[in-house]
Amino acid sequence: MQIYSDILGPAADFHDALHRLDHAHAVDVLRLPRADLARRRLRTRSEGGQEVALALPRDKHLYDGAVLAISDQAALVVRVETETWIRLKARDQAMALKLGYFCGNLHWRVRFDGDILMIAVETEERLYHDRLAPMIAAGEVTLRPAATQAPE
Repeated sequence: MQIYSDILGPAADFHDALHRLDHAHAVDVLRLPRADLARRRLRTRSEGGQEVALALPRDKHLYDGAVLAISDQAALVVRVETETWIRLKARDQAMALKLGYFCGNLHWRVRFDGDILMIAVETEERLYHDRLAPMIAAGEVTLRPAATQAPE
């Protein structure tokens, strides 16, 4: 198992080397859910099957494109999984306030797209729909088409 205790920099800083290694199929990817970006200690496997341990200092933060290792023979780059968002529109302002309060109490990660409240799906999507079902059934909120988005 390889232990990484530093981030060498963003993939853009290593563009030419990564491009060359990619053509040689020598770039391994450590794909992480967005929730794991805040972690400093982590043990997982890369897409290439390499066992990886992270032991980062407090001042280092993982991000999409972080290069953990690079040499003439290989590289290891962090990639963040795309996210699915549940999109809701409240019937009126009072319901929007109630919906925001409801999501906050459940500690759901949200964003806004105009008057659409977007909830990040971080577990089984069914669980979110079960919690929202009474508001949807009452016509207080309506579901909008789901969105899968690249990480920010």
